[in-house]
Amino acid sequence: MIEQPGGAVIPTGFDIPVEPLRRATHYTGEPGCIAEARSFAARFLEELRTEWCAPIGRGSGEALLLVVSELVTNADRHSEGPYILELEGTDSSVSVCVYDSSAALPRRYPRDPERIGRHGLEIVHALAAEVTADRVPVGKRVRALVRFGRD
Repeated sequence: MIEQPGGAVIPTGFDIPVEPLRRATHYTGEPGCIAEARSFAARFLEELRTEWCAPIGRGSGEALLLVVSELVTNADRHSEGPYILELEGTDSSVSVCVYDSSAALPRRYPRDPERIGRHGLEIVHALAAEVTADRVPVGKRVRALVRFGRD
């Protein structure tokens, strides 16, 4: 909207909310799925840069790809069947959701530098502004919100 002297408001059409960019895909758990998920997320980031003019720096982009890798790896290892990767983004953040068939919610282990493995959720919590896990009718959904910083 443009406000004119005297209080008149002229609608421009630019004040209409724009829907976030959304993309989803599914994986069967075959070898190579995790690399495919990272490639899918990288293409999504390019779409955000192009369509939303999102100022996504290298560090923010790498953080998002690592979150995708960790969540998809967990779904691949801990579920019995296919899983879905869903990305929803704007110029300031991306929501990463992974749905899988296991009803067991992920467990975040206490920080232990001597532990070998099981650091995935710890990494996701370090990189994401929010992390949630919920049961859904066919298993669970793990969601991480990655905000773009100035990097």
